[in-house]
Amino acid sequence: MGQQVKIVSVINYKGGVGKTSLTANLAAELAFRGRRILMLDLDAQASLTFSFIRPDEWETKYSASGTIKTWFDSFETGKARPLTDLIHTPAAIKSRLSGKGKLDAIYSHLGLINVDLELATQLGGANLAQAKKNFITVHKRLSDGLAALGAEDRYDLVLIDCPPNFNIVTKTAIVASDYILVPTRPDELSTLGIDYLLRSISGLIKDYNDFAVLDQGAKENTISPEILGVVFTMIQEYDGQPVSAQNAYISKVKASSGLPVFDAYIKRNETLFAEAPLYGVPVVLNGYSNNSHQSVVDGLEEVATEFAKELGL
Repeated sequence: MGQQVKIVSVINYKGGVGKTSLTANLAAELAFRGRRILMLDLDAQASLTFSFIRPDEWETKYSASGTIKTWFDSFETGKARPLTDLIHTPAAIKSRLSGKGKLDAIYSHLGLINVDLELATQLGGANLAQAKKNFITVHKRLSDGLAALGAEDRYDLVLIDCPPNFNIVTKTAIVASDYILVPTRPDELSTLGIDYLLRSISGLIKDYNDFAVLDQGAKENTISPEILGVVFTMIQEYDGQPVSAQNAYISKVKASSGLPVFDAYIKRNETLFAEAPLYGVPVVLNGYSNNSHQSVVDGLEEVATEFAKELGL
């Protein structure tokens, strides 16, 4: 039996902060280094999914019964499917890794928004005790699914790409996670969401733990996901350092949030990141002769190194 699988949710309330690019490139770089990685796309926009497979392939092969939506839906039939049924290995990635590590994915579905509405209907109860029991059952669903997967020792790390909101699907990811990773751009709107996110996570942890102890009577059923850190994305450099306006926001978050902030960061290159999904291979697995492009890859590798060190991978 290998080391216990580590589960990390990647989340920020603000969209457009490079969350999906961070998830895809972290996963690919760590797999290239020999780790066994599973990506789970919980965002109904399915951006992570479409970073690895084409929409037409998704439509014909996976949309009907091969996504995380299928798994959530299966609970309604009383015949819950194991998550292993939904794991796929993107073909382009498999050939790039050449047997080094492993990078698998569970794809998302645009209909996940309906899953969230369905889960909400399951939170009621005839009395307070039943309502609390239902709260635990619904919010622990993904945790239980991943625990069964972890028992098989197939992966070192699960990376969950969360939607930019705090709906019930997102909450199932937080409950399942050991760590939370927060990507953010160095601007006012993106950094403002961090405090709100932290309050939401703290509130969820408190409610869940209060209900878990009442329902199951043991402290070992409680959760305590740790904020692994803030990763700054879309950084513009001047003379090898973030430009002064962005540096001000980085310093502000370091000083006021009380959170660990990664020293490494992801540099801005919109063209480079926009092109990557067209080929189904994250930026970090491509070689570039262009110095500015290679500089982006170097930054991604530094983030992956710092991330792996924090997790002991």
